[in-house]
Amino acid sequence: MIASAFPPGLILILGAVPAVLLRGRARGAWMLLVPVLSLLNMLALPEGNHFLLPFFRQELVLARVDRLSVVFGIIFHLIAFIANLYALKVEDRFQNAAGLVYAGAAIGAVFAGDLLTLFVFWEMMTLSAAFLIMARRTERALAAGFRYLLVHVVSGLFLLGGILLQVKSTGSVAFDFIGLGTLSSWLIFIGFGVNSAWPLLHFWLPDAYPESTVTGAVFLSAFTTKTAVYVLARAFPGTEALIWIGAVMTVFPIFYAVIENDLRRVLAYSLINQVGFMMVGIGIGTPLALNGAVAHAFSHILYKGLLFMSMGAVLFRTGKINATDLGGLCRSMPWTCTFCIVGAASISAFPLFSGFVSKSMVMEAAALGDMRLVWFMLLFASAGVFHHAGIKVPFFAFLSHDSGIRCKEAPWHMLLAMGLAAALCIGIGVFPQALYSLLPYATEYRPYEAGHVISQTQLLFFSALAFTLLLLAGVYPAEIRAINLDVDILTRKGGRAFYRLADRALNALNDWADEVVSHRLTRRLALFFRMPACNLQRLGFGALARVVGNHEWMKAKLSVSEFRCEHGAHPVGEGVLRAVLLLTVLTILVLVW
Repeated sequence: MIASAFPPGLILILGAVPAVLLRGRARGAWMLLVPVLSLLNMLALPEGNHFLLPFFRQELVLARVDRLSVVFGIIFHLIAFIANLYALKVEDRFQNAAGLVYAGAAIGAVFAGDLLTLFVFWEMMTLSAAFLIMARRTERALAAGFRYLLVHVVSGLFLLGGILLQVKSTGSVAFDFIGLGTLSSWLIFIGFGVNSAWPLLHFWLPDAYPESTVTGAVFLSAFTTKTAVYVLARAFPGTEALIWIGAVMTVFPIFYAVIENDLRRVLAYSLINQVGFMMVGIGIGTPLALNGAVAHAFSHILYKGLLFMSMGAVLFRTGKINATDLGGLCRSMPWTCTFCIVGAASISAFPLFSGFVSKSMVMEAAALGDMRLVWFMLLFASAGVFHHAGIKVPFFAFLSHDSGIRCKEAPWHMLLAMGLAAALCIGIGVFPQALYSLLPYATEYRPYEAGHVISQTQLLFFSALAFTLLLLAGVYPAEIRAINLDVDILTRKGGRAFYRLADRALNALNDWADEVVSHRLTRRLALFFRMPACNLQRLGFGALARVVGNHEWMKAKLSVSEFRCEHGAHPVGEGVLRAVLLLTVLTILVLVW
């Protein structure tokens, strides 16, 4: 007997119903209460498998509780509370409900002990996330949400196909270590990879997240990619391919983020960059590396959510988010500026901030594994992320030239949410053992060794110096209004080309078939079955005439037949003969069949 009454995440999902029905302060209080109740419900579960359901000679496990699932469950509940606090005054009750379902589905996926339960929550995440994007109700948001839905439906199909093949080959739906080697494992691997925003599969993230609502982006930054990190850590630890996938992920988004004008899109690219560190840690697969991947996911959810909240507050107050339109907002929004700088310091891995105590674990694991090229790529990525997220975002929004915009500070509930996230970022940086104690493996890692602190400080100092010199020299890419092409140009152009091909080929075939079958054939069949017997006679006499020739007696027979058909004057003997022939044919068919 367990103290918990519900599987983890279910309270959040069910809590969406009162969120739709309640109004005003009651709904706001409910939105804050539900994550707290859900967290208490989760913490009441002891380690082990709970809520077992029989299903077609299989056993579904709705709650597999261990150290890996619990640490993700804790951070998902924390960010759900912070995001709901940030969205406290949002009057769109369906958007609030979608946020609860999204968070609950992510938590349900984390605690799923079988592949079928995981798939159900996986698809629930897709639907609720797409709604959060479309909830902005602009043309661009609706298009981005639809593209997001298509991409993740494809991801779900890969996952479902892999699950079915896995169950067929193993006879079990258990969700444990899978590893690569079979077709089913590759399909599952790719399905997880789409949600991880792997290179060439990443385009959905910078396309969709910046188009979502002010509050929706905070939810989106936390759950989809980090749930993918969790399932990869569960099913594919030590997979070498993830090392190189992650290494590339850390590098290529830097170049896009540096030239991007939309600051929320900058954060979207930096999100891919940071998930790359987690992929590398999972791929290395040692206890230190896996701890680093999980710790960095924990830290990343907080500081990336903080950065999206600060940019969301700017968008909420000014209606603008492009770097070319902003600047000097530190005068109007000093608290938002301060919190943004905390998030920037955390993502840049400044000492005493959360990123410093988590990212370094992955780099240390790469160094201990003698992965020199990978370590160098991670080092380059660490300097690059300081450029585009650590400096660019707060600089161009708050500290650069005065854009002349004068606005109010962010609402109190947004400031409180940002303040809570900032306090956690600093608290984890100052007291890393609080986070380390939650990690899957026991660790004695000490981030504040002198060599590490000095080397990281040097890296950040010279990175800031390079940014300053490049900016003063006019070499740093100027902020301009432009559309930067990503690999989604291939899918968009390819999709249009396929549509034109389908229109010209398949639709032409469809039009021909419609004309032949729906019009000509049906019209002739209708005419034939008005007098089927007479028409059969005409066909028979016509065929006979072509065989024996068009003699006078044949003309006479045809004339008599036409007269009888028109007046319905057939001899009784012919009717009897037809009936006998019909019965004979039916008897033969029955006996043969």
